[in-house]
Amino acid sequence: MSVSAGTKINQLLANTSPSGLMFSEWMKRKGYSSQLQKRYRDTGWLTTLCKGVMFRSGTRLNAFDALASYNLQMGRQLRIGAVSALEYSGFNHYVPMGKPLLMVALPAGEKMPMWMKSDVYDMTFRTFSSTAIAEVEVTRHDTENGTLYVSSPELAFLECLALAPKQYSYLDLYYIMEQLTTLRSEVVQRLLENTSNHRVKRMFLYMAEKAGHYWFEELDTSKIDMGTGKLQLVKDGILNKKYSITVPKELNDYEG
Repeated sequence: MSVSAGTKINQLLANTSPSGLMFSEWMKRKGYSSQLQKRYRDTGWLTTLCKGVMFRSGTRLNAFDALASYNLQMGRQLRIGAVSALEYSGFNHYVPMGKPLLMVALPAGEKMPMWMKSDVYDMTFRTFSSTAIAEVEVTRHDTENGTLYVSSPELAFLECLALAPKQYSYLDLYYIMEQLTTLRSEVVQRLLENTSNHRVKRMFLYMAEKAGHYWFEELDTSKIDMGTGKLQLVKDGILNKKYSITVPKELNDYEG
């Protein structure tokens, strides 16, 4: 390898995270041609993950760093959502068995990127999208690897409800709701007014009221369209007359 080529690989390694990714398009924009990228792979500096995506050979990939590097290099704003966002913000309920999941929200109709499908990360990527929540509330976390976008706790819990009961059980989500003592009522109000899924809105309000949070009293539910008629959220559930939803018996009977 020539001196100039050696200098360029040193620059590349110095300006990227050992546990993140390198995207071919971004490398070309930075002056690393396809031929030079191939030379780095052939000489063992870089390893191909999938088409157009590489990482530093011999390193263990971190899911957060991979997502941050993708957002930075490819100009994206994919965000951590649902339970993963709540965990990132410090709200924990239980430690899952096996490798943890990292839930990532994708724009509607967009497929999971190929690089997310690999099992080489410390977490397993799982993607979702929801058109029911028209407005989002996201926090930004700048890291040395790029930017992580994370659903706010208010949005994250709505995302969880949109994925329930297939992805999460309602009782497990209620255990988390009990911890959400500091949600911002103005953010909750705005998100609920801009959510079209009546099931999600009714269950959110049911859980918030059951938990007795102070911010629930600050909501103006008259401005939240909850639709009409009964909604069966689960089979063999108990009807909550106020919100006209059937809830799991164990949730109805639970007293924290």
